[in-house]
Amino acid sequence: MDQFNHFTVALKNLRRKPFRSGVLVLAIALLVALLIFAMSFTKSLTMGLHKASERLGADLVVVPVGARGFAEEFLLESKNTSFYMAKSLIDKVRKVNGVESITYQTYLTTIPGMCCDVIPTRIVAFDPETDFIVKPWLQKAIGRELKKGEALAGFGTNENFGLGLLDVSATIYNNKFKMVGVLEQTGTGLDNALFMTEENLADIIATGKSPLKSGEISVIFVKFKQGLNADYMGKVIEGQIPDVDVITRSDMGARFLSILADINKIFLVTTLLSSILTIFLVWSIFSAIANERSREIGIMRAIGATQADIVKLFLLEVLILGLAGSLAGVVSGTFLSILLVKSFTMMKNISVDLTLLEQTIINAIGLLAGCGICITGALMPINRLKKLEPLLAIKEE
Repeated sequence: MDQFNHFTVALKNLRRKPFRSGVLVLAIALLVALLIFAMSFTKSLTMGLHKASERLGADLVVVPVGARGFAEEFLLESKNTSFYMAKSLIDKVRKVNGVESITYQTYLTTIPGMCCDVIPTRIVAFDPETDFIVKPWLQKAIGRELKKGEALAGFGTNENFGLGLLDVSATIYNNKFKMVGVLEQTGTGLDNALFMTEENLADIIATGKSPLKSGEISVIFVKFKQGLNADYMGKVIEGQIPDVDVITRSDMGARFLSILADINKIFLVTTLLSSILTIFLVWSIFSAIANERSREIGIMRAIGATQADIVKLFLLEVLILGLAGSLAGVVSGTFLSILLVKSFTMMKNISVDLTLLEQTIINAIGLLAGCGICITGALMPINRLKKLEPLLAIKEE
C-alpha cells in the first residue's frame, strides 16, 4: 500500500463511526483550548507585571509606612487612592550611600461635583527638575516641557474623555487646566491619570478641597549606582529611615504573582486531570476499534500487509483525529484568551498583549500536546493490533 492509500483508508475508517470520531475530536479540542487559555492568561499577566515595573524607570519606590499596598494599587491597578509623607524625607533618602538619582511624585484623586468638571481621575504631579519617569514620555507626546496650567493625559484617561485633547480644558480643584497631549500607553496604572508639574499644587492646596497639605508628597523614585543590589539597598533605606516602606522591582506586583501562582496550580491540576481523562477516552475508543476490526486486520495481514502497514494505518487515524481536535482547540483557545482574558479585573488593570511569536509558540505547544495525548492513548490498542496472528484474527468473527 502506498502513502495515498493509507491516508484514504484511514479517512474511510473514521467516517464509519462519525459520532465516535466527533466525540474524540471534541474532547481533544476542549483540552487544547483549556491549555491555550491557561498559558496565554499566565503569560500575559506575568509579562504585564514585569513590564509595568520596568517602565516605572526606578530601582525602587519609597512610600509612607503602611502604604506599600496603596502604592501598588495606584501604580499597577489604576485604583484611586491617596497617601502622603513629609517632603523632607527626600533629603534623607538622597543621603543614603549609593543613591545616584532621585525624583518624587504627588498623587491626588478628583471628586466630581466638588473639585472638577471631569470624571473621577487620578492626578500625578511631578518635579520637572529631577524627573526621569515622565520626561521620556513627555518628549514623545509634545516635545517640550509642561507649563503651569497645562496637563498631559495618560493613554486611558484620553479614552475616558473621548477627545483629541489638543484644545480641551478642564477644571480641577477650581483651577483651569489645558490638555496639551496624550502619553503613549505604558501598561501601568499611570495610563489612567492626568500629569501636571509640581508648581500647580500650591493653587490646588489653596482651594481647601484637596486632602493634600503643603510640604507633602506621595512617592520617591530612586535609582542606584551601577552594581548595587536593589533588595539590599531597600533594606538599608528602611533601616535608616523608619518613616518609610520600600518597594523594589522584584517586589512590585508580588501580591499578583502570589495569586497567579495559585491560579497556575488550579490550571495545572485541571489540565492534568483533563489530559488523563482524554487519554483514557482515546484508549477506550481505539480498544473498541481494535475489537471491531480484528478480523479485518487479520485479512489484511493474510494478503500481505506488514505490521508496519497496520501501525501506519492506525497512527494516521490517530493523527487525523488528534490534529483535527488540536487545531479546533488552538482556534477556540486563542479566541477565548483574546475575548475572556480582558474580562478579568487584574488583566484590565495590568494589560499586555502577546506578540505574534509568543502566541504562535503557545499554539504550537497546544497542538503538539493534543496530538501527543491522542497518540499516547492509542499506543496500547495499536500495539495489540499489530501483534494479531492473521488466522486467529479471522477465525474470531
